[in-house]
Amino acid sequence: MGPELFLLVLAASAAGAVLGTCTGLVPGVHVNTLASLLLVGYPGLEAMLADSVPAGTIPLLVSCGIMSAAVVHSFVDFVPSIFIGAPDADEALSVLPGHRLLAEGRGMAAVRSAAVGSAIGACCALLLAIPLQWLMLRGLAAQLDRLTLAVLLIALAAIVLTERRRATTLLLVLAAGALGFAAMNAGIPCAGVLGEGTMLFPLLTGLFGLPPLLERKSQGRLPPQRDDGCDPVGPGPGLRGVLIGCLAGWYPGITATAGASLAAATGREQDPARFIALTASIGTVTAVFSVVTLSVSESGRSGTALVVKEIIGNILTGFCSEAFVLLLFSIAVAAALGYAATLAAGKLMARLADAVPTEPLADAVLVLIAALVLLLTGPWGLLVLTVSAALGMVPPALSVGRVPLSACLIVPVVLLETGFAEPLMELLGWPL
Repeated sequence: MGPELFLLVLAASAAGAVLGTCTGLVPGVHVNTLASLLLVGYPGLEAMLADSVPAGTIPLLVSCGIMSAAVVHSFVDFVPSIFIGAPDADEALSVLPGHRLLAEGRGMAAVRSAAVGSAIGACCALLLAIPLQWLMLRGLAAQLDRLTLAVLLIALAAIVLTERRRATTLLLVLAAGALGFAAMNAGIPCAGVLGEGTMLFPLLTGLFGLPPLLERKSQGRLPPQRDDGCDPVGPGPGLRGVLIGCLAGWYPGITATAGASLAAATGREQDPARFIALTASIGTVTAVFSVVTLSVSESGRSGTALVVKEIIGNILTGFCSEAFVLLLFSIAVAAALGYAATLAAGKLMARLADAVPTEPLADAVLVLIAALVLLLTGPWGLLVLTVSAALGMVPPALSVGRVPLSACLIVPVVLLETGFAEPLMELLGWPL
């Protein structure tokens, strides 16, 4: 592990950071899509790099670039979530407090909160990665696997029981869960002009992104966006997100949104900036911890981890292998670059928000989201977007928060874990 290899990893991390910034800033384009494209193009990439780097290091360098992109994406994707309202699965719940701050002229406070939360999450995850790997290899992994269903059920119970209108909340949980299960399992065509997409984009954007835009259209011009340059949250929310992020990084199908749902239901964080920091920390810790999971179980719990597994093989397994250490180094580089990229992108979007009136901006964003959904998922994606947006408008009308709508991701995993998913799909005539 000489200095030359570290320099190569540094270069790969920087390249991955550029790609992760691009995917983070474009709504609907997830870093998993980028990873899949790199996997398809890997033979050509390998041939291109063969003359400039040692052949045996190419899989590791490409994997470092992918993980760097994933971490930077987890930082930057809060910017379109806050200013546009088109969330990824990992920060769907942050759209709502982000719009609150934006409407108060504190859009940059939301961005800084996300950057601070992600940075604290990344630092803590890096410090914990090797000790957690050691514990996982000595039996903790098997213990956690047995708790998957219990963790999901606890999250759902907490969402329902901590709302005052519990019957209404339960109905919303069931409705969102049914919609999520259908979007993921009904075999709905999701091929757009740009290729095969995922129904998660219109599902989550409809539930969490469009309603605040539709509600905000009649509110007039946004107030001037101010930025005092200070950290608005401190380390507390980021530290709270570390444990939840570790759990979300281990359990299959549990996204950062599920963890944020549990944190929102149990902690009742009232400050929107602190909630954004909490959610950001969970998302970044999840991205980092996927490397630990891959090194322990040899199974990818995210799209990027699955691609890394295909490229890097089994050289990551074992306690504190060279590849594992270099991937952690790449993640550290990515965290620093992601923090800077998030603040820069946020300042640019804040200037645009100052210059453009709210109503035309909301109209433009609605058209942009509809166009992206059509390009990425086709006409059926537009239908899912419409149905999801209609459901997303219901909670405020019933004096309930939108946290129960995150059941769209949790309920399908519960059905899978309990064994009810396949019989239900067979009963409904859906493809197995």
